[in-house]
Amino acid sequence: AGILGCCHFKSFIAMKSCCINGKIFDWNIISRRSCFRAGVRYYVRGIDSEGHAANFVETEQIVQYNGAKASFVQTRGSIPFYWSQRPNLKYKPKPQISKSINHLDGFQRHFDSQIITYGKQVILNLVNQKGSEKPLEQAFAKMVNRLGNGMIKYVAFDFHKECSRMRWHRLQILVDMVAEMQNEFGYFLVDSDGTVQLQQDGTFRSNCMDCLDRTNVIQSLLARRSLQSQLERMGVLHVGQRIEEQADFEKIYKNAWADNANACAKQYAGTGALKTDFTRTGRRTQWGLLMDGWNSMIRYYKNNFSDGFRQDSIDLFLGNYAVEEADMNTPLHEPKDWKFLTLPIIMVVAFSMCIICLLMAGKTRINVNVIKNINSNPI
Repeated sequence: AGILGCCHFKSFIAMKSCCINGKIFDWNIISRRSCFRAGVRYYVRGIDSEGHAANFVETEQIVQYNGAKASFVQTRGSIPFYWSQRPNLKYKPKPQISKSINHLDGFQRHFDSQIITYGKQVILNLVNQKGSEKPLEQAFAKMVNRLGNGMIKYVAFDFHKECSRMRWHRLQILVDMVAEMQNEFGYFLVDSDGTVQLQQDGTFRSNCMDCLDRTNVIQSLLARRSLQSQLERMGVLHVGQRIEEQADFEKIYKNAWADNANACAKQYAGTGALKTDFTRTGRRTQWGLLMDGWNSMIRYYKNNFSDGFRQDSIDLFLGNYAVEEADMNTPLHEPKDWKFLTLPIIMVVAFSMCIICLLMAGKTRINVNVIKNINSNPI
């Protein structure tokens, strides 16, 4: 628990008391956001020189029953090399991979840290394998091959292509693809006496472009598979029973994971997550598509017109930007030359002329009426 230690911000927590087969157990999700390379969507991508990835979040699922405790940990984080995607008023700015920096150095630092902390790594890269995202997928695969570390495995899965035309059942292809590796990694389990029965020997590191919407869907599916095994071993589920058949718990499970997606997305992208209708209901809906369109519009506005201020605030708060004493004078105290006063003066004069014209027009109308009355009634 709490592998990231003091180097994280709390991102989300859900604590639920649940019941299956008359057996009451506690089920929790805790997401911990790293404070390294902190920032907002489009302004902070990739890694820094120390190998810290943007939007890096450790998510732990914990089950407690009759004194026994089980845990399953996953991570998400931006594609770990030097790339950017600065907002430019386009709906989807084109990602730019840096050509002037040695990517492999920071890439190796990132995964050395991950292996020390979590053990073996399985990368689940969910970005598109065509269009503007294709170069990122190709560069990621190439760097894993160049690194040649046997502790790292790379799995590319084009989420949007596989699930196009509402074929969301095809996500099971990825779950089945990594099932053997998930069985190998296992999960953490300690019995009621405090004796450690199992250790988790590796983690899945999932990413898409933002590490939000697609990533959360996949993480929820892997977490459910782990939970199935944990509840069976603890004796909560009978042999042959499936979590999906437990309607009350399934509703709690899906809503908590959707809430986790929303919490992570609001902190990084400024809105709730996309695709949460699938996480909540297990299927894609027309209403969910409409809500995704609405959230996408809100993201567009915030990413282009307000996230810059948020990023400045985060950098100032974390000490990434240090205020120099020489810069203590604020713009409000600095004298302005005549150029800064030109527009306000023009506006004031124009407004005054409008008022005068309106008043003069009223008096002119009155004078014309008086003249007409005099002419129609001569003495």
